[in-house]
Formats: sequence, C-alpha cells, structure tokens
Amino acid sequence: MLKITAAITGINGYVPDYVLTNDELATMVDTNDEWIVSRTGIKERRILKGSGKGVSIMAVEAVKGLLQKTNTAPEEIDAIICATITPDLTFPATANLIAQKVGAKNAFGFDLAAACSGFLFALSTGAKFIESGSHKKIIVIGADKMSSILDYKDRTTCIIFGDGAGAALLEPNHEGLGIQDAILKSDGSGEQYLNIKAGGSRYPASLDTIQNHEHYVYQEGSAVFKFAVTKMAGVAKEIMDRNDLKGSDIAWLVPHQANKRIIDATAKLMQVPDDKVMMNISRYGNTTGGTIPLCLWDYEAQLKKGDNLILAAFGGGFTWASIYLKWAYSPGN
Repeated sequence: MLKITAAITGINGYVPDYVLTNDELATMVDTNDEWIVSRTGIKERRILKGSGKGVSIMAVEAVKGLLQKTNTAPEEIDAIICATITPDLTFPATANLIAQKVGAKNAFGFDLAAACSGFLFALSTGAKFIESGSHKKIIVIGADKMSSILDYKDRTTCIIFGDGAGAALLEPNHEGLGIQDAILKSDGSGEQYLNIKAGGSRYPASLDTIQNHEHYVYQEGSAVFKFAVTKMAGVAKEIMDRNDLKGSDIAWLVPHQANKRIIDATAKLMQVPDDKVMMNISRYGNTTGGTIPLCLWDYEAQLKKGDNLILAAFGGGFTWASIYLKWAYSPGN
C-alpha cells in the first residue's frame, strides 16, 4: 500500500457582491483604467461592505459551501487552519470563530500569517496532520479582507487588493495523489519594503499612529516586484527540477494573483503555456491568502484526476512557496 498523502477532495470560494471597478477607483485616487490594467492586469475587485463584518463572514460562506458540495458533516472536521493577515480580532483566532459558526464542534483551529503565501503554508501544515495518520479531515482556508487595511488615497496599494475567501478539504489518499512536495521560504529583511507599521506590540495603536496613517499597508512597489518575480518564479522552477518535471508535464500552474507581469514571468521560466495558467486577477485583484484557493474554485470543472499542478506564491515578510500536487478527483466525482 502506498504511503498516506494529503489530497484536496473539495474546493469552494466566496467573494462579496460589491464590485469596485477601476473607473470608480479613479474617482477616489489619481489613476485610470488603462494605467491599472497595463501595470497589474486588474479590472475590478470585490469589497466586503457593512459595519462589523470581518473576514470570517467570507470564510464561513466558503466553508459552508465546501461542506455541502463534499457531503461532509461539520462534526467530521478535525481541524481548521485559516491563513489570513486580516483576522476578525487579535484573538481569539478567526479559525475558532469559523468553526463555531459552521458547527465544527469537534475541530481545533488556529490562524496562520504568511501574507500572500499563507494558503500554501497552511496547506503544507495541514498535510502533515493528514500524513501522520492523526487526522482525517482538515479544512484549510485562505481569506483576507484587504479593504480593511488599505488607504484609498494611496494608489500604490488600493488599486491592487480585493476581498475574498477560499477553502479546501484535505483528506488521506492511498493512490499516490495529493501533495507530492512543498518548498516554503521566508526572509524577514523584506519588512522594510512591505509592511503595516503600527498595530502590533512594537507600535501599539495610538492617536499618533492613526493620524500618521500607519495602520495601512505600505509597499515599495518596484522593490517588491523585483523580489516577487525572482522568488516566485524561482521556487516554482526549483520544485519542478527536484521532481524531474518539465513544462509539458504540468497540467496547470496555479500562481498567486498579485500582478499579471509576475505571473507571466513565472510561467515563462517554467515553460508552461498561457492556456495552462490559472488566472482570475482581472476580476478579483489580489485577495492575498484567498487568491490560490479562488483560482482552484474557478477552474475546478477543468481539473482532472491525476493532473499535475504547481502552486506558487510570494508575499510580504518576505515569504514565498511552491507546492507540487496531483489532483485527486475529476469533475462530477
């Protein structure tokens, strides 16, 4: 019998109803549709509107749909891992709030923060529980309400990000399908280029931090772009090389949706053609932890059992990661 591997047996996503277009953004900040599309590939993004609505609102909807489509009772879930940098509260963990709201009363939960690489870090972490034999059903969530930490007067950031959530069910597999390999990386020297200065223990919230707009995402775009192109493309190529994979072996590249130019550079280095690259950045923008599960959700009907997928991401921290997996089910199964 083959060893236990952790396979994705279901995927679901949720995005808010409100669509923030480039034209609407142009009424808020000095920009226009052509400028945004030519630099990012983004045409619109979804925004969670309403007072008191945290990221758990979206994650709960993604998980409820996942449980329904996989015919899984919430009591069967052993653990919930939520990758997010926009938790509802500092504590308790958003994963715990989600578990309570969906009725997963037997699940333990925790949040994981790795910015845009968060879903891949969480997926790899969840896989270890499955591979050990200690857990049978784990839900891994990537979700962020980026609109809650954006300054809509800063065009270097507000044009890029949107809100959304995706959730995957991980279960044991004995056919050699599921997660085959993972490479996870981080480098704290990236702090100076992409961060939120205030709100942590170093600079707690104060009147000064609020007045100085230090609770919003800060990004040095050109520096982050250079790092992202190098690291995301490099780690995707690395995982292919160490698993003896060529571009022709890959059914789908599933890249983090940060910038179309970064995605194109990654696909080029991997020698994967454009029609094998999952992309929905034009509709959702960068939903941070949500981008990769939302791509899998959008493309689920096109995936076939046994397909080789390379997942790749780069995020603030800096963090970057790639996962090689064999898809575990075909449409309708």
